[in-house]
Amino acid sequence: MVNEFDENKLKKIIGEKKIIIIDFFATWCGPCQMFGPVFEKFSTEYEKKEIIFAKVDVDKYTDFSADQGVTSIPTIVAYKDGKEFLRFTGFRSLENLKKDFKTLL
Repeated sequence: MVNEFDENKLKKIIGEKKIIIIDFFATWCGPCQMFGPVFEKFSTEYEKKEIIFAKVDVDKYTDFSADQGVTSIPTIVAYKDGKEFLRFTGFRSLENLKKDFKTLL
């Protein structure tokens, strides 16, 4: 399941000893709209693991998005133990998303 958290909650979760994968998106972004269902499906396949999936609307949380270095969308950023360990930008198919994370999850 994909969650939407406020900026303070996201900062807290990133700092914890957990894996969090964030989809930075905008409602007006075509590739973001195409990627949303893919990200949701990906999250359901890993819901039994202790992974937090989140979406961040870059227009709503501009400061947080900028602090995370997001300059284009969609951008996926994964954090583990408070540190970024994977980032990519642009649409990904479910198959490619699984390949991107295969060795890490």
